[in-house]
Amino acid sequence: MSLREKLSSLAQRFLQPRNATQRQYEALRAYGVERLPAAPVAARFGYTTASFRALVHQFRLDPERPFFRTPAKGPHTPAKKDQHRQQVIALRKQNLSLYDSSRALHQAGQPLSPAAVAPSLQEEGFAKLPRRADDERLPDTRPTVAAVADVRELDLQPRTLHTKFGGLFLFLPLLAQRPLDRLVRQAGWPGSAMIPAPQALRSLLALKLFGNARHGHVMS
Repeated sequence: MSLREKLSSLAQRFLQPRNATQRQYEALRAYGVERLPAAPVAARFGYTTASFRALVHQFRLDPERPFFRTPAKGPHTPAKKDQHRQQVIALRKQNLSLYDSSRALHQAGQPLSPAAVAPSLQEEGFAKLPRRADDERLPDTRPTVAAVADVRELDLQPRTLHTKFGGLFLFLPLLAQRPLDRLVRQAGWPGSAMIPAPQALRSLLALKLFGNARHGHVMS
């Protein structure tokens, strides 16, 4: 290999950064030192113009940001999010959101929460995806449809079941002594054919008896 070829190979190490921090450094250096316009710099280093302008803005707010750090002594294990960075980037290039990417990683045996996915995408300069309708999502990443509650489908045939909420049934004799349905109708509580007002009120009461502070915690 000639000297020119060796120098060209070394130059590629700077022109084609291998990690997010180096890419940000080289892009900001080209913009601040070489005085290149934002659009060509963004294109060279794989940013959108908008995300690169945001990177410049962040750097102006914190110009003392350390790009080069002294390596920590002793053995070092990369954080889980760094180990999965390339997978996260590949999933975003497939137009997957934070939650879609987290679900796909979990299915692949690499559990990573949406909160852990987000920093990798931010550091790589990816902008937030626009909100999509459910029919625009990939089949395997659409929200799970919850079961529909309909009192008309209630089956009271004798059966055996296991539950950790069995203590709630101890309140049934007490409830049976109260004219709850009549009181609810007199109070004008809203309801529907699928979920009448007395059943809705009993559901809320069950959450309170179990100790849930908010009905938003019902899934637990």
